[in-house]
Amino acid sequence: MTQQADDNPGGWAERRAPRDDEEARVTSGGSAGTSGARAPVRAWLAVGALLALVTFVNVSTQLDDARRHGVTLPITLPLTLEITSALGALAAALVIAVAMRLAPPGRGPLWRTMVVHAAGTVVYSGIHVSLMTLLRIFAFAAVGERYPWTPRELPYEYRKDVLAYVVVAGIFWMLTRQSRGASGLEPPPGEPAGEKRSPAGPPVFDIRDGASILRVPVREILAARAAGNYVEFALEDGRRPLMRASMARVETDLAPHGFLRTHRSWLVSAERVRALSAAGSGDFRLDLGYGLTAPLSRRYPAALARLRGER
Repeated sequence: MTQQADDNPGGWAERRAPRDDEEARVTSGGSAGTSGARAPVRAWLAVGALLALVTFVNVSTQLDDARRHGVTLPITLPLTLEITSALGALAAALVIAVAMRLAPPGRGPLWRTMVVHAAGTVVYSGIHVSLMTLLRIFAFAAVGERYPWTPRELPYEYRKDVLAYVVVAGIFWMLTRQSRGASGLEPPPGEPAGEKRSPAGPPVFDIRDGASILRVPVREILAARAAGNYVEFALEDGRRPLMRASMARVETDLAPHGFLRTHRSWLVSAERVRALSAAGSGDFRLDLGYGLTAPLSRRYPAALARLRGER
């Protein structure tokens, strides 16, 4: 498990093979891999109930408007129009659920959240209008009629779909947060996202992978390394769990426990550093024990000074 101390480290160079009686896991309760948080069933039920309510209100409104203008409107027409719209919207809501998994509000860069959901509104509206139109074409054809539709209706439908997207996304966000909070997966207000303190005993750090959680004593974490949109942790027992988070966020949570940023991609526990050796060009290599080394870049002189005991 030796990692070269260059300025562009790759993955952990070697990984300790799990013991015969130890299953390789990245989260507690799940095998290696990632599992994104999914909207709970009650969120989908809430969306379905909302669409049913909107359908009822729209049908009733169209019938009332027709009566006020002295027009006889068969109930089958508004029912067909509104039910096909609701079915298309329910199917397209899957796009919103996926977008909320990829870019939940308050997590990750704001620009990324905005880009994902802006694109989500376009895809959502496209799927909604396409399915709605196809269903209406088939329904009208079943009674020998032709459904009139032109591309000029797209801007009108998109404006309505943007509002629907925001409302449905809000439902997924609120009910998913409530579900995670009730299961103990969300930290209490004011507590760092990854850290969890035990009422009695040393602090622990929650390494989350979607709806799964691995609770690890902070003293057992040797280092953390950026891995794309994830952070990979090196634990003293040889496990290498992943958590979707930024290095800046993890550094904020672990810095109070003596962790130092030694490289743009590395964070190490200062108390676990056993030796420090030159690696050339002003860089250093840190021996963390358990066959693991980490880089110390010359761009982090404060970390070097602390490890040398200079301050």
